[in-house]
Amino acid sequence: MIPNIRHAYNQSYAPASYKALLQELGTVSGVEPAFRVAETPVFVPRDLTHRLLEAGDAILQVIARPDFKSLTAGAIPKGFNVPGENARAQFIIIDFAVTRDENGGLAPKLIELQGFPSLFGFQELLAAAYRRHTNVPSGLENLGNGLNTTSYHELLRRTIVGNKPAEETILLEVLPLQQKTLIDFACTEAMLGIPVVCVSELKQSGRQLYFEREGKKRPVSRIYNRVIFEDLERLRAQLGNPIDLRQDFDVEWAPHPNWYYRISKYLLPHIHGPFAPRAWFLDEIPVLPQQLDQYVLKPLFSFAGQGVLIDPTPEDVAKITDPGNWILQEKVAYAPAVETPTGPAKCEIRLMYCWPDDAPAPILAHNLARLSKGKMIGVSYNQEQDWVGGSSAFFEY
Repeated sequence: MIPNIRHAYNQSYAPASYKALLQELGTVSGVEPAFRVAETPVFVPRDLTHRLLEAGDAILQVIARPDFKSLTAGAIPKGFNVPGENARAQFIIIDFAVTRDENGGLAPKLIELQGFPSLFGFQELLAAAYRRHTNVPSGLENLGNGLNTTSYHELLRRTIVGNKPAEETILLEVLPLQQKTLIDFACTEAMLGIPVVCVSELKQSGRQLYFEREGKKRPVSRIYNRVIFEDLERLRAQLGNPIDLRQDFDVEWAPHPNWYYRISKYLLPHIHGPFAPRAWFLDEIPVLPQQLDQYVLKPLFSFAGQGVLIDPTPEDVAKITDPGNWILQEKVAYAPAVETPTGPAKCEIRLMYCWPDDAPAPILAHNLARLSKGKMIGVSYNQEQDWVGGSSAFFEY
């Protein structure tokens, strides 16, 4: 999106370099990416960088409201409230579409947000691989302003491990070896020395948690939580009916499971600003908009785009039996702003914040970009296209 840099990149692109980049990702991590990696990073011009940061700060102010927990009291589904919730979400993820404003300038529009980790390990590997194998100019940064590789790793350690021993900290997931994000788990384990554990491996002794590896009993005092609890319940029988994690265990969560619901689509109707599309809880709309095709219908309790209706109809709305669990959000017009040799691509940029226990405020740590040439944005779509998929943004600060 920085024209001269984009032109130079496209002109110098070599398929062999892209192949070498993919090979490095698999070799270094020990895991082949299970999703499409784009041929290009995204180059973000200074004005858009500042707009993104301002929008992110405005959203963080909502999350920092003193009444935030009462505001989001209805966000946690019945039966999913886990004891021991802490005062903050150690991870805050905010997704923005890149759009055009009324003057033709590039502008961010909020799509989704979550109090849940993203690919903090893999994205650093990917950004480094782009720098090694493609034409990324110096002076553009993928990390939060002021961070370098060393301080980024330390920030992750403070956020994920905290004051607990690394050997007593685990990355917890449902069937991790079957997840598309396995490559991120491998990167995180290599970076921080924390094991990846399936929920089926956890055992309890009273309020204590532990697992066994190589015949040794290993205590768990802190959990880097990657578990989607709906996933866990859906697969409980397949997992052999593991222990119920909704008990009051003597363990620290990073982040606590409740934050997955509090910082989510549930917040969209409460966020306002030039960067925020209008959004309502479906049960609070007295009359549906006449041009319903200009809106997107989203279920509150789903992830990875599941259940989203891009072009809803009145008949779709009439079929919904639980309107309080749905959001109607103004549709966002993504700009085909990234020129590629095979046609322009649309772009989404994810700002990834860490909020370690010893920090007064969230810290912008990393980013993730996704390129698309179809209706849906995400690495699961556009598989038949090129110059699309998961990517990394490099910012002009």
